Order: sequence, then structure tokens, then C-alpha cells
Amino acid sequence: MTTLRILSVGIMVLALAMLSGCGASKTVTRVEPDEQIDLSGDWNDTDSRLVAEEMIKDVLGRPWLAEFKGDKKRTPVVIVGTVRNRTSEHIATTAFIKNLERELINSGRVDFVANKEERQEVRDERTDQQEFSSAETLKKFQQETGADFMLRGDITSIIDAEGGQQVKYYQVNLELVNIETNRKAWIGEKKLKKLVSQSGSKF
Repeated sequence: MTTLRILSVGIMVLALAMLSGCGASKTVTRVEPDEQIDLSGDWNDTDSRLVAEEMIKDVLGRPWLAEFKGDKKRTPVVIVGTVRNRTSEHIATTAFIKNLERELINSGRVDFVANKEERQEVRDERTDQQEFSSAETLKKFQQETGADFMLRGDITSIIDAEGGQQVKYYQVNLELVNIETNRKAWIGEKKLKKLVSQSGSKF
């Protein structure tokens, strides 16, 4: 291979490298955490927050709360159980559960206890204290507050697509169950429907 040809090949490789490096750019813009941004039409952080706010507002406005306080003469203790994702997409149900927990706690209308995984971590700490903590600061066993009600449910979806349009329908079902009697004290649902349009291609 002649020197001229080697030089030509080298220039071509360098030009391609420069073109590929300049072909894509990324811009990052900081926005407020509660700003509504919907890029794909999938379930997102705004859906999680708004649904949690509306459903907790609904459950706390129903008769079960006043009935319990009138009967037991105290504030009910609530725990959030499992919220199952029954859709075809990935949904961070842990984030949704935390939204539900936050709304319940901040309402000031119910008492709240840690979930199963959190309780185990606290119990491990309590066990360690039996051996390593002073008598004055030692936390005793069998002093936990038992929950009266569990909030649990699921998220389902239906997708309908034709051409460059897609309708995404989500339904969140939650129910409040009396842990002692298994009686359902409240059942709530929240529906979301999104129309996604995509020009130039099909779903």
C-alpha cells in the first residue's frame, strides 16, 4: 500500500470519527420534581403521586374511619401491604406504595406502622440491643403496635393501538381490609387514560 493511499485511508477514518462524534448531542434541563412531564405515555411519577393523593383522600373520607373511632375510641392503625403490577410494563410499585404511605401518615387521621420488611430490620436491631445496649436504653420485645387495617391492591392496564395512535388505559384498585375480621372496609379505584400519537411510524 502506497504512502498516498495510507494517508487517504487515515483521513477517511478520522473524518468518520469526527462525524460520529458530532452527530449526537444531549441537553439536560433541571425541572421542578412535581412538574408533569409525559414522554412515552407509560405510567410515571406524576401518575403515581396524583393517584396516591386522590385515593388516600377518598379512603379517609369514607364511613369506616368514623365508625372505628366511635367503636374503639382510638385512632385506627394502618399498614400498606402489596400493590401488584399486573400490567405489561415495568412499574415501580415501591415508589407508589411510598406515596400511599406518605399521604396516610401526613393526613394525621390514622396511625401507621412499618411494613413486613421494615419490621424485620427493626426486630434485628432490637435483638442486638438485648446484648449490647444499656438497661436504660434497651427496647423490650412484644411491645409492637399491631395494625388494624391493611391497604392492598393492584394496577392493571389495557393497550389499544392502531397506526400511529395508541390508547393506554390504567386502573388502580385498592382495598382496605380489617386484619382481625378480613372484612373489606373500603374498595376504591382510579382510572387513567392516555392517548399517545406518533407521527411517521406505527406502534
